Parts: sequence; structure tokens; C-alpha cells
Amino acid sequence: GWVWEDGRIKALIASITNNYPVGAAMFLEYGNDNIRFKYRVIEGVTATDVIPTELILDGQQRLTSIYSSLYSRNAVHTRTDKGKKIFRYYYIDIKKACDPNCDRVDAIVPETRIITSNFGRDIELDLSDRTKEFENKMFPLNLILDFPEEQNWQNEYYAFYNYNQEIIKEFTEFNKKIIMQTLQYKIPVISLGKDTPKEAVCQVFENVNTGGVSLTVFELVTAIFAMDDFELRKDWEERKAKYFDGDLLSCITATDFLTACTLLSTY
Repeated sequence: GWVWEDGRIKALIASITNNYPVGAAMFLEYGNDNIRFKYRVIEGVTATDVIPTELILDGQQRLTSIYSSLYSRNAVHTRTDKGKKIFRYYYIDIKKACDPNCDRVDAIVPETRIITSNFGRDIELDLSDRTKEFENKMFPLNLILDFPEEQNWQNEYYAFYNYNQEIIKEFTEFNKKIIMQTLQYKIPVISLGKDTPKEAVCQVFENVNTGGVSLTVFELVTAIFAMDDFELRKDWEERKAKYFDGDLLSCITATDFLTACTLLSTY
């Protein structure tokens, strides 16, 4: 599953808007009739009944983060550095982003659209509608890859400030430094052909997933079962809901269950 926390998403956005490399992705061409990989769409995508042309072997966390924060209209379901689940919208401060002395990470503001203090009594920053985005000069990053919608926002922004020349000049610089950089950003992709042997795909997948967020034994076994068109993750979730939702067994993890099955079958 997708597990990147808020801080890593901010750092990724900062790298992309600065045109810094974020590493290569690896895709597998899909369509080999002899290998039936079980696939699923990127987290947050609502499309169903999709037959893919390619599968992601490496780069899932980065590509999901990019889709969720820079394209999807829904709030990003992420977590804090301490693991607390949160929902965020990402904005970039137009003025700060144009300042060469400002760290780009500091210019990116994760938001629930309203920041409050004093136990919710005082509003520090309100971005709950487009007018408030204009007032605070905060550009919503989930429009940056949608050129027509970004243009609509820009036109309304100019109109809000009565086509003030200083505002237009500032946003033109922002457009050049941030928006165009992001639209033209490229990630190198290594593509494996659909005729790549199953064993080779398995070995490559294991090799590329030993860094970053480490996969558990259960996740690696899930990948192995996927090659035989079996959704181990879904099967486990159904069994957990049915058998392990009581107080006594609620702490059983997927790896615990797998270990127990392995011990039983080899006893």
C-alpha cells in the first residue's frame, strides 16, 4: 500500500518544482498471456474495469504521491512523521516561491484548507474557497498539471486584483519558475518488455524494493501470489475482519498470520 508521510511528499514536490531528479521508475509492459499478474490502480484513482498497458515495478510511492498531491482533486490521505493519519491539500506560496533566498520546501503549505489555533477558536489561514486563495496568494498544487484549469485560476487571479501590473509580473515569474518547470518535468523510466520471464520480474521486483520503505515478508509474498492471479492482501483483509476483530486477536498482523500458517503447514 501507499505509505508516504506528509514530509516526504513536501520534499518530493520541492524537488520536482526545482527540477531536481527524483530517481527513475521501472515499468513492466502488460499483456503476456502466459503470466497473469494481479494488478490494481494507483491509490486514490476511482477508475474501474481498467486494463493496464504497463505495471509499476518501482516508483509506486513517488508516482502515487505525485498523482495525489499534484493532480487529484481529493484531499491527500497521508500521515504525520509520527504516523498519525491526516488529510491534506497542498498549496505553494506564490511570493515565497519566487524568492531565491527561500527554501522551496518552506514555500509549500500542507493544508486542511483552514489552519486554526487556540483550540479552533482563531483562524490563522483560511483557503476554503478560491477567493481566499487569491487573498493569501496561495496556488493550489492539484491544478498544476491540469493546464486548462490552471489557466482559469490564473485569469480569475488577475481579475481579483483588477489586472494590477505588479501582480501580473509576480505571477508571470511564478509561472516560469514553478508551473512550467513542473509541466516539463521528466522522470526517466526503465521499461521491461511483456515477454520478460516471470522469474526475472520476480527477482527485479525484490531487488528494487530493498531500499526506501522496506517491504514486509507478507508484502513480498503478496507479490508472488499476484503472479498466479490471487489477491492475498484482499483475502487477508476479509479474514481479519471476520476472525480477528475481537479484543484478544485484534493485534494480529498479516505477517503474524502468515508465520502461523507456515509453522502449521511445515509442522
